[in-house]
Amino acid sequence: MGSHDVGDSARRWFDVADAVPLLLDPRGVVTSWTRDAERLFGYTAAEAVGKDLAGLLTVGEAARVPDVLELCRRSGGWAGLLSVRRKNQHAVPVMARITSADEPGGPGRWLVLVNEMGEAHGWSMSRSVLEQMVAGSPIGIAIVDTDLRFVWSNATLAQFGGGAPDSRLGLRLADVQPGFDADAVEARMRQVLETGEPVVGYEHVGRLRAAPFRETAHMLSFTRLDDDRHRPMGVYYTVVDITDRHRARQRLALLDRAGRHIGRSLDIARTARELADVVVPGFADAVAVDLLESVLKGAEPVVERAETPDGSVELRRAGQRSAGGTGTGADVVVVHRAGSPAVRALTTGLAWRTDRLGPDAARWGPDLPPVGTGTEPPSVLIVPVRARGATLGVTTFLRRATQEPFDEDDVTLAEDLVSRAAVCVDNARRYTRERDAALVLQRSLLPHRLPEQEAVEVAACYRPADVLTGLGGDWYDLIPLSGARVALVVGEVQGHGIDAAAAMGRLRTAVRTLAALELPPDEVLAHLDDLVSRTAQEDEGAPEEEYTQPARAVGSGCLYVVYDPVDGRCAMAAAGHPAPAVVLPDGTIRFVDLPQGPPLGAGGPPFESAELVLPEGSTLALHTDGLLSQGEEWTPDAGRERLVRALTARTDSLDLRCRAVIDVLVPDRPHDDVALLMARTRRLSPDRVAQWELPADPAAVAEARKAAARRLAEWDLTDLTFTTELVVSELVTNAIRYATGPIRLRLIRERTLVCEVHDGGATTPHLRHPRTTDEGGRGLLLVSQVTRRWGTRFVPEGKIIWAEQSLTDPGV
Repeated sequence: MGSHDVGDSARRWFDVADAVPLLLDPRGVVTSWTRDAERLFGYTAAEAVGKDLAGLLTVGEAARVPDVLELCRRSGGWAGLLSVRRKNQHAVPVMARITSADEPGGPGRWLVLVNEMGEAHGWSMSRSVLEQMVAGSPIGIAIVDTDLRFVWSNATLAQFGGGAPDSRLGLRLADVQPGFDADAVEARMRQVLETGEPVVGYEHVGRLRAAPFRETAHMLSFTRLDDDRHRPMGVYYTVVDITDRHRARQRLALLDRAGRHIGRSLDIARTARELADVVVPGFADAVAVDLLESVLKGAEPVVERAETPDGSVELRRAGQRSAGGTGTGADVVVVHRAGSPAVRALTTGLAWRTDRLGPDAARWGPDLPPVGTGTEPPSVLIVPVRARGATLGVTTFLRRATQEPFDEDDVTLAEDLVSRAAVCVDNARRYTRERDAALVLQRSLLPHRLPEQEAVEVAACYRPADVLTGLGGDWYDLIPLSGARVALVVGEVQGHGIDAAAAMGRLRTAVRTLAALELPPDEVLAHLDDLVSRTAQEDEGAPEEEYTQPARAVGSGCLYVVYDPVDGRCAMAAAGHPAPAVVLPDGTIRFVDLPQGPPLGAGGPPFESAELVLPEGSTLALHTDGLLSQGEEWTPDAGRERLVRALTARTDSLDLRCRAVIDVLVPDRPHDDVALLMARTRRLSPDRVAQWELPADPAAVAEARKAAARRLAEWDLTDLTFTTELVVSELVTNAIRYATGPIRLRLIRERTLVCEVHDGGATTPHLRHPRTTDEGGRGLLLVSQVTRRWGTRFVPEGKIIWAEQSLTDPGV
């Protein structure tokens, strides 16, 4: 142990009354032995007196005795730890103090006081040693009295501001550190004074007089000091600067907040606003996010030059926010001048910063967001918004003059924040582009509105499983046919999303093409089945795209229904598709007993049609199987029961009824696409249909013209008399000349005037282009010129040639 002057090394815990005294001669030989020494060492007086002190110690400690005695002779004493070899036992540590016991004129002697270390907590330091420890400590240390006034502090505390130790004496914390929250800190001190319980690790964040522009963080610990009677003397506290750790925590918290709050949607402008909301006020006092106009439209990033001589760049302010305010001033076009820091950051992809904005900033471009009420220029940091190698815009951060300017650490943090937002912006941009393309595809595939006609009142609802694109493989359609009839179609392609929608579009186009051929429902599905099979064979030979697996039409379902409003007859056929439900006028609900054909392209038995006559006011509910298969415990019977309950509900309109069925049976995010087409049947009144049986005699042509003219007069359609007589004359003449069996003429007044001629022939008439010298062959050519459209459809008894004329008054 080190040597110390006896007077300077007094031990507070060393009680002389409890110490064991020994007397040594100048050579270190024991000359006096007491009962307490006998108890401590285990040796009797006879065994100890006359022995060298070294003989009572352990081997290592015995070797130190000559040096200790020499030190005593020079300095007058010694104090330290020794290990005593107790008789017949292990060594025992003791605290020893050696001092001179010389008497004037007497022999030289040494007094040794020994105390066991069993109850000792160490040995106290001298004032000089303690002062060396606290004065040289890198931790700020101070002592305040019970009035919380400084009575002592070390030099390190001055580094935290507040002046030198001497200048603090008698002052309180609020006097020397105005930036500190003195009330909170002194409240902790009073708590320690009252309870005696120390407070460890109290964190304080604020601004010190020594660093007014910089937020600093300190960790303080408080301990009460008591006198010998255990009365409070004051508080001893320590201060450690943890600003770097505090700022690191702030950065991590900011990055965590950015990860949770930026990119919560696929809306580009909202993502820009989320970035502004995250960084203000924790990182900056104001921020502006300016993006390229092409980015906001979902296109590739393109720098657009403003129409100015200096080649300025136009951006759109997508997000802006100031501390203490809301995100105002956004969604406006801003112009950044050529050569400005924003344009340089946009073109180079590098950040730019300045401690204080110069007076020439006004010529750089748009007004910056307000940062406060002061007039001092702010600190500015501009970071490009970059993602996947492309620059999408720039973000401008500002701090008011009363804040610490941006530094390199702030640049790194801002780049990290902006890069996270940039990826979200680019994802939103790509999504916007894909969604716009999907919406264009959707508009081209699904009808914008169902065509107007007299046969049925219709309503349709569509709910895709892919909520992002809004597309799926289910579809519906209403196709006007000749003779005031309509075709109602519902179908589905396996899969979801844009690939399924593309396959659905091909099928829908094919169905409309086949419907124009005026074929019965079973034949339409047969031709559609052949088309799907051939397309599948062609696709099998085509090379597969590496990253694309397009949806196939094989296995698709389709329900094709034809309704005639003249007689209420309804014919339908299904290919792997559920039969429709019928709601009769009295509210009775039943499902059509429809023969089920195989899915399209799957092969199997031929398709069969079913026919029924529907009363006026009946409602057909055509749907895809997704309407019935929603729910975890689904069965076909359970699905039908749920549909019946939904159809039973009364609503004010067919459109509301259709939406109500979807809302009841289908969740907002269904696991399968759902399409529902509801059609309420109408009947054409008898006075809007005229029909005549004609003999196969050329003389009947004139009678047919006269009958048609009389009926047009009754319908107040005399403006169409000439063209109608021409159409009737040509069609009836062709039937008499080329066909067999009975001939029937029918006029239908709907939204158009329909002229039909039925005969028993099986040949299809063809439009000819006769030469100038030909004497005939111009009949159908004339018909095609004076009517809106014409065609032929086959029925079991023969064929019908029809022609339509537009009515001059659409309301007729």
